[in-house]
Amino acid sequence: MVTLTFIVYLILMLAIGVVAYRRTQDLSDYVLGGRNLGPIPSALSAGASDMSGWLLMGLPGYAMSAGYGSFWLAGGLLIGTWLNWLLVAQRLRVYSYKADNALTLPAFFEKRFEDSSHSLRVVSAIFVLVFFMFYTSSGLVAGGKLFETVFGFDYTMAVLIGAAAVISYTLFGGFLAVSWTDVVQGLLMVGALILVPLIAMGEIGGLSGTLAAVEAKNPELLDMFTNADGTSITVIGTLSLLGWGLGYFGQPHILARFKGIKSKDAVPAARRIAVIWSAISMVGACLIGLAAIGYLPEGLGDNETVFMVLVDALFHPAVAGVLLAAILAAVMSTADSQLLVSSSALAEDFYKALFNQNATQEKLVQVGRIAVVVIAVIATFLALDKDSKVLALVSYAWAGFGAAFGPALIMSLYWKRMNKAGALAGIIVGGVTVVVWKQLSGGLFDLYEIIPGIIFAFIAIIVATLATAPPARSIEQRFEEVEADIKG
Repeated sequence: MVTLTFIVYLILMLAIGVVAYRRTQDLSDYVLGGRNLGPIPSALSAGASDMSGWLLMGLPGYAMSAGYGSFWLAGGLLIGTWLNWLLVAQRLRVYSYKADNALTLPAFFEKRFEDSSHSLRVVSAIFVLVFFMFYTSSGLVAGGKLFETVFGFDYTMAVLIGAAAVISYTLFGGFLAVSWTDVVQGLLMVGALILVPLIAMGEIGGLSGTLAAVEAKNPELLDMFTNADGTSITVIGTLSLLGWGLGYFGQPHILARFKGIKSKDAVPAARRIAVIWSAISMVGACLIGLAAIGYLPEGLGDNETVFMVLVDALFHPAVAGVLLAAILAAVMSTADSQLLVSSSALAEDFYKALFNQNATQEKLVQVGRIAVVVIAVIATFLALDKDSKVLALVSYAWAGFGAAFGPALIMSLYWKRMNKAGALAGIIVGGVTVVVWKQLSGGLFDLYEIIPGIIFAFIAIIVATLATAPPARSIEQRFEEVEADIKG
């Protein structure tokens, strides 16, 4: 029964991909769906592509080991979601269109600062590809654990099956397929995150029974200011968890939803939907981990399988199949978005910018689809390490994007004086800081690498901008036009 449910689900997703394929005429359709998404698909697509398999595996597993401490992480992410929609969405939608209809984030930076050398575009695209290799592989690891746990497949075969499913409809349908399937997957994910903790807590006496069971096992898990071993959560530890929220401003696959929304006027409604969806989803994920502490007193060898174990224990196979498909939904909804952004970077920011500036739209879509396969193969190779942790892979990629692109994007949307030198300095310093900081440990170096990455990136942007000539008047004029459009 579980197998049948999965097959039906995959057929539905592929059918959506085929329909979207017929509506994909040029690169704008393939990359941004023709900039015609309404608030509901924009919000659910942004949320589903954001959360990925870590929402149903990494976060519940972390909550199972950290207890109330997991709410620091969830709270930071919720605040980051709200601020991203509030500060970035409208401005990026307007500005990316004004900047010669820039389809990708690297293209936006190039056109925002009129960089004829293509250095901004190429450097940005390099960071997109490097960090997405890790991010996409995290989704394939989650998919591998899903098929291994549910069906008993060999882990390598399980990863390959998940990769094949994601490639198929991303390859054909592009942004429309990704966004439409994200709506289905977003609803399925939030439904599962409501139902599973409610049933699990009901089995052990409701919320009060759950908290009593957690307290009996380890009272430290019910204190947001202590670790599971009773030691106090340090300032560095707390900031590291809250710091996850800073990453939103630089995630290309989420920012693509802002550029693809129908108009800036649709943003407020989309923001409300996105924040509500995120709040329900993250609270549900944390409650799954807490309920599992009481329901599974012996614990698990791999806490990231907790959602699957609970579903298998609590539900009829027919229902379990639907709920487990939510994990597949989470994996697919993010991996497809990441593959799409990566392929866009290769087609638009490398191939067109450096090798064939007169490439036709059909040729660019073709190159983009070839890139999907190439990138997916590399990410699959990285995912074949069975000991990989979903949350750890996501953490590294999230920090890389947040530090490399977040400060540069925010400053480019709000600071008229900013120039190309500042943008280039911010992107390089932010990305490199994350890579270097990750290799260090002890004391201050235990701080989540996104925080120093963002701080140093902001400093680099300001110093490099003020130390070099102001931008051309044409750049300032376009900035003023965007300001007028937003206020109007």
